[in-house]
Amino acid sequence: MAKKGNRVQVILECTEHKESGLPGTSRYVTTKNKKNTPDRIEMKKFNPTLKRMTVHKEIK
Repeated sequence: MAKKGNRVQVILECTEHKESGLPGTSRYVTTKNKKNTPDRIEMKKFNPTLKRMTVHKEIK
């Protein structure tokens, strides 16, 4: 049976990686509570291609 609730899975994608022109993407999957955070989230995560911490924003 499916879980009920406000927690949904979201995908975070690096914003700096797209601008750099390097091949590939840096993406992370996480969960968020839609009731507490209805807006798109952004977090600092490690980008293995750029080898540093960058801002990752939620994509649809």
